[in-house]
Amino acid sequence: MPHIAVVGSGPGGVYTAQGLLRQNLLRDVRVDVLDRLPCPYGLVRYGVAPDHEKIKSLQGTLRAVLQDERVRFLGGVEIGPALPPARLLELYDAVVYCVGAAADRRLGVPGEDLPGSWSATDFVAWYSAHPDARDDGYVRAVRTAVAIGVGNVAVDVVRMLARGAAELTPTDMPQAALGILAASEVRDVYMVGRRGPSQARFTTKELRELGSLPDTEVVVEEAELALDAGYRAPAALPGAVRRNVEVLRAWAARPRLGAARRIHLRFFLRPAEIVAGGGRVAGVRFERTAPDGLGGVVGTGTYEEIGAQLVLRSVGYRGVPLAGLPFDPASGTVPQAAGRVLRGGRVSPGEYVAGWIKRGPTGVIGTNRPCAKETVTSLVADLGTRPSRDGTARDPLDGLVAAGVRPVTWDGWQAIERAETELGASLGRGSVKIADWAGLLGAARGAGEG
Repeated sequence: MPHIAVVGSGPGGVYTAQGLLRQNLLRDVRVDVLDRLPCPYGLVRYGVAPDHEKIKSLQGTLRAVLQDERVRFLGGVEIGPALPPARLLELYDAVVYCVGAAADRRLGVPGEDLPGSWSATDFVAWYSAHPDARDDGYVRAVRTAVAIGVGNVAVDVVRMLARGAAELTPTDMPQAALGILAASEVRDVYMVGRRGPSQARFTTKELRELGSLPDTEVVVEEAELALDAGYRAPAALPGAVRRNVEVLRAWAARPRLGAARRIHLRFFLRPAEIVAGGGRVAGVRFERTAPDGLGGVVGTGTYEEIGAQLVLRSVGYRGVPLAGLPFDPASGTVPQAAGRVLRGGRVSPGEYVAGWIKRGPTGVIGTNRPCAKETVTSLVADLGTRPSRDGTARDPLDGLVAAGVRPVTWDGWQAIERAETELGASLGRGSVKIADWAGLLGAARGAGEG
């Protein structure tokens, strides 16, 4: 009976587990889904904006896999010195790492590390109740914020900055974050891209949401949009991009409304410096760019400064090394061939990758399905070609416990869910996320977890 470990319980990990369950050659397979956190679902729990209930409902699909009798969720399991990959490989017949891309790409400009300059991922983690997140005073004393980047994450953080208490209260946002955002004095939010609207990475649905926020208007500059040849002649653009351009064109034609909050969409501006004032962020200095005719941009030598007290950098994710696994710092991924981990250019028997740590931070949630399928196909083809694991009849959980791990099982996770429901009821809200390690582990241990 093969016993396989999948490290990571986000979409990449769960789709990998699902792929293993569907293999006719693995009818007796057992899959342990390990996660450093006591809660499953990865970015679906900690990366999807709390006001996006439809996307968050994907948890139901992931739950069905994790509740299968052949699958065991083990949270609170950290791969590291006490439990290195080499030891994990002794306990399981194969190990698939689906650890995502946890870091942000940097801008590489002066002032990037000033107080008030944060990665969008840090901000998202805070309002999504990630237990590693800190309240770094993101919006305190902030009236103007700048989000650098024009992807869906940037749209999310802009939208959350412009939301009011009435729209945030029904979500599962932690109470502390809700209170701070509800009391925010942010009135102007800029979302800035170095290229034009036809190269923006946001989806039309996300973009349109910005125009439906109460007492908020979207401000775009027709002359700036028109620098983009695709905007001027959209007929040749792909359908999704053309729809984005149509939305922007309609906003550009609208008169200003004088709303209490304004979202400014700016294009062809490249960050040159995050400007300091009083020891913290005071604004961003941008260089005007122009299309180079090849899909990129060139600097024009003309600069513009946008005053702001908060800067959120949203220019992409990046994988981070996992001690004991090979890592390519240039791509931010684990070297692999069809999902097989490569050590020194040669296949490492029994070790595999799937998801962003395999291919880089590309695609949408559904892209993880074919990615996982390729890895599972390689794994199944390889089974039986490496020596039997240490103690074939022994439950790998014994080895995890011997390494000092106190895993949170599915029962523990369900106890966390109940505690979050009870917390929400006590606050007159729906389910409210617990935002700290002590609270999460306390709820899980309350279910009888060791």
